[in-house]
Amino acid sequence: MTWHLRNEGHLVNEKRIRRLMRVMGLMPIYQKPNTSKAAKGHKTYPYLLRGLRVGRPNQVWAADITYLPMRKGFLYLVAIIDWHTRKVLAWRISNTLEADFCVEALNEAIHKFGPPEIMNTDQGSQFTSFAWTDRLRRSGVRISMDGKGRFRDNIFVERLWRSLKYECVYLHAWETGSEAKAGVGRWIEFYNRKRPHSALGGKPPAMVYWLRKDETQPGQQRQRVA
Repeated sequence: MTWHLRNEGHLVNEKRIRRLMRVMGLMPIYQKPNTSKAAKGHKTYPYLLRGLRVGRPNQVWAADITYLPMRKGFLYLVAIIDWHTRKVLAWRISNTLEADFCVEALNEAIHKFGPPEIMNTDQGSQFTSFAWTDRLRRSGVRISMDGKGRFRDNIFVERLWRSLKYECVYLHAWETGSEAKAGVGRWIEFYNRKRPHSALGGKPPAMVYWLRKDETQPGQQRQRVA
């Protein structure tokens, strides 16, 4: 597209065209990385959320991985959110799809907020790995997994990815991992603390998380962590 516009007499560079295409939702056709590839021999778990009324923080968490298009290549982002309030509890960026960065995010979330009752993910190899499932079992967390090919079983994380990409990722052409980490971090901070959420009556997720956690655990002293 850059070459085509140059041939038409427009003084543009590839970085500008990439940014404008992302703003307009125009993406080139190429193979995108599969972030949910199952692993043979790993145990999977049933989906526990069908018909479940989720009405309080830390009742259900969800985790998922997406790819971040860079100036050259991809990075991978995992996020853990509270299902009820949509608050992002922890996240990590990696240049590989090994389970380690997912477990690091899980450890951070549990350390800051305590374990949930249920953790829901897809059946990707990171989430069926021993390191991930063992950490959950040792914390007394029930494990739930989406049905194969049913991305809507984890719809709230999918909506998070859509917002992140259209409001942040597609507006940049990051060169380095540190640039991507800083950009994603700023957006998640804004999303948690300031971005109004229609399902929360226009309030940001962090405000609702702590308000409703206070309501469900009256009289307890806690150190609040954003």
